[in-house]
Parts: sequence; C-alpha cells; structure tokens
Amino acid sequence: MPPRGNCLVPALVNSGLPCERFYFEGFLPQKKGRQTRLNLLAEQEHTIIIYESPFRLQKTLEQLAAVLGPDRQASVSREISKLHEQTVRGTLSELAEHFREQPPKGEIVLIVAGK
Repeated sequence: MPPRGNCLVPALVNSGLPCERFYFEGFLPQKKGRQTRLNLLAEQEHTIIIYESPFRLQKTLEQLAAVLGPDRQASVSREISKLHEQTVRGTLSELAEHFREQPPKGEIVLIVAGK
C-alpha cells in the first residue's frame, strides 16, 4: 500500500533536511530503469522524497549509499500521523545498518539530502 498523500510534508519537515525546494521521486522502478533513476538522483541538488515498501527499504538504502555516497544525510519516516509514527535520521549507511537490525513495518517515506 503506498503512503497516503498527506504524509509527504510531515516526513519532509521531520527529516531536518532543507525543505524549501524538493524533488519528489515517488516509488523507484523495481527493475528496469532503476539504476538510471539512482544515477539521476545522485546529481539532484534538491532534497529528494522517495516512497518505499518496508520489504524493499533495506535494498534501496544500500543502493542509494553505493550510488549517492554512504555519508549522504537522510531520514526514514514511517506510519506518519499514526500511533507508531517514527522518524530515524542519519547517513544512508547508518540507516541501512539500523534497518538491517530492526526491519520496518508500515508506510515508508525516505528523505535524502540533495547533492
């Protein structure tokens, strides 16, 4: 189930990253074209918003760290405006490690700092 439309802005604000201008990616392609999209995101100067499934979050964080750099700042928000709302901030590599140890549940919004 995709995140609800009203979760984008709270996730962006909770991220602590610049929110004056942003690039909304939505869901990344699962297969064909994924690497091309990741390469384009690496050059994006504005804060990036990505929707992701909890089942694919780990893979996406690892791929983003490999392409955008492990030290790129990011945040993962889940269950926005619900009882178990959570935002975790750190570098892409820190977030990948965190969610490797604590697999997420619920609707996920990934916010990544621009270049």
